[in-house]
Amino acid sequence: METKTRQPKKHIGRNFRRMREMMGMKQEAVALKMDVTQQTISNLEQKETVNDEELNKMAEALGVTPDAIKSFDEETVVYNIQHNHEGSNKGVSNVGAEIRNYSCTFNALDKLIETIDENKKLYEELLKAEKEKNALLKEQLRKK
Repeated sequence: METKTRQPKKHIGRNFRRMREMMGMKQEAVALKMDVTQQTISNLEQKETVNDEELNKMAEALGVTPDAIKSFDEETVVYNIQHNHEGSNKGVSNVGAEIRNYSCTFNALDKLIETIDENKKLYEELLKAEKEKNALLKEQLRKK
């Protein structure tokens, strides 16, 4: 006798909330993207089901597909993060797909400030050299 295991129905609002939280987005930010209020986002996150139009807007705001929200499974996400993180994917078959680490290894703002500081130093050195040239030229003009 075959037993069919009934899969629990996915709670779309809860999936949406967990994805939003994992992406580090606040309700207000998603509300701005969806052109609704923060309270509307809160209400959507409480709904077990949503219509297709709402689902499409939710997916667009998070930058994912509607199916990603429907089929979101936190355990799968955590498993993928743990097993595909930088170098820990040895022995995992990727069927021709390459896994690359595109994470930034430096703070871009720090690099920008470093560049500004270096440019400021160069500017000050050039300004000092120009002042010295002007002083020499003035001295030569006085001698004449």
